[in-house]
Amino acid sequence: MNSFDSSIETYLSNIHFAQFATRTIEAIADLYTFKGLVLVPVLWWMWFQQDERREWRREMVLATLLSGIVALFLGRLLTHWLPFRVRPVYNADLHLHFADSNIKDALLSSWSSFPSDHAMLWMAIATGIFLVSRSVGVLAILYTMLFICVPRAYLGFHYPTDLLVGAAVGIGITYVMTRDAIRVRYATLALRWIELRPGPSAMLAFILCIELVTQFDELRKLASGVVKNL
Repeated sequence: MNSFDSSIETYLSNIHFAQFATRTIEAIADLYTFKGLVLVPVLWWMWFQQDERREWRREMVLATLLSGIVALFLGRLLTHWLPFRVRPVYNADLHLHFADSNIKDALLSSWSSFPSDHAMLWMAIATGIFLVSRSVGVLAILYTMLFICVPRAYLGFHYPTDLLVGAAVGIGITYVMTRDAIRVRYATLALRWIELRPGPSAMLAFILCIELVTQFDELRKLASGVVKNL
């Protein structure tokens, strides 16, 4: 572990709150309510705003959602492609004692910590919000940092560099996907189809947003189970 990660993780592991505060931090880190169910509704609010920039904003919302999906799946792929990195909470060589956690399951112990797919996904979404509205976007980015990234470092699920690299990649994906030259190639066409087919498009948007909020976890578990049985 590099000195940057070591100093921060050592500092965080020495901070121990009362049991109620620790359980609250665990809930914030674990529950979808404190992640996608905060940021995705902001995109819906932006979608239904009515002004002269309505079409551009809707294209940006579509580009942001696609950026989030790309960031999530790229993050999952990178954890398999890159060298395995043991999460701090499972690394006995660090001799660190993190706050007790009920979320230390077998899945996390066998899942590389680098990079953080949480940071990639939700910073990608927060960046899209920022590009549409600076004031709301600043709040979204701060929320992502304080309520999604920091708790995962505090509980020992990620090293700081896992989160920083994940956040940087997520920001980069959204920045590229929302550029005019790229966005118009898919978002404009998608928006035309949505206007022509409001019923099916609303249904698909509902399903997509649920899966994004839950980070496709159930579909991933289902696919994993099918593969194992085959």
